[in-house]
Amino acid sequence: MYMCGGCYGLFIDINNNLYCSMQYSHKVISKSLNSSLNVWSIVAGTGSSGSASNMLYYPRGIFLDTNLNLYVSDCGNNRIQKLAFGQSNATTIVGSSAPGTISLYCPLGIAMDADGYLFITDDYNFRVVGCGPYGCRCIAACSGAGSSSTAISYSGHLSFDTYGNLYVVDWGNSRVQKFLLANNSCSTTATTMATGISNIFFSFFSILLIR
Repeated sequence: MYMCGGCYGLFIDINNNLYCSMQYSHKVISKSLNSSLNVWSIVAGTGSSGSASNMLYYPRGIFLDTNLNLYVSDCGNNRIQKLAFGQSNATTIVGSSAPGTISLYCPLGIAMDADGYLFITDDYNFRVVGCGPYGCRCIAACSGAGSSSTAISYSGHLSFDTYGNLYVVDWGNSRVQKFLLANNSCSTTATTMATGISNIFFSFFSILLIR
């Protein structure tokens, strides 16, 4: 897919469509990977920066669920936008304008687990936020920027493995942080393992509190 600008975030949905968030063009585009034609369409944003429901301001991370709802980290507007399939107007689901959630400062990475809980790297707040039906809370790196095993500095994308462990691009520290899900623990103590990558044990209970 050839675009007229840089592509910050990528995602491929269950129908084999490729999505690209174009940060400086303030839009998200998509193209079918089943077609050899270089034809793409705008699925979010207008191409101009703004805070209206149909506009984006420096979109970064993107995610699509199995119902093809599109979630966009709208960095410049400090919010997470949700667009139903085929719709151009979004709903703010996380951010200061969404009651009962949490304030963000340039959200970047975004991912959803199999149970529908949303995870966000809150870049300028140097933390990872989790959101569920009962609200949002910080779940990792909650004490501010740093280089210890319990901190991150200017985060990027995040992703899960099949065991539920969380990986975060900690680009301010030039490393990747792996947060292990301890299924049988009620302890919230952080532990660093000597594996070359900082590993932090979070209790299953503490993560489930976002539910």
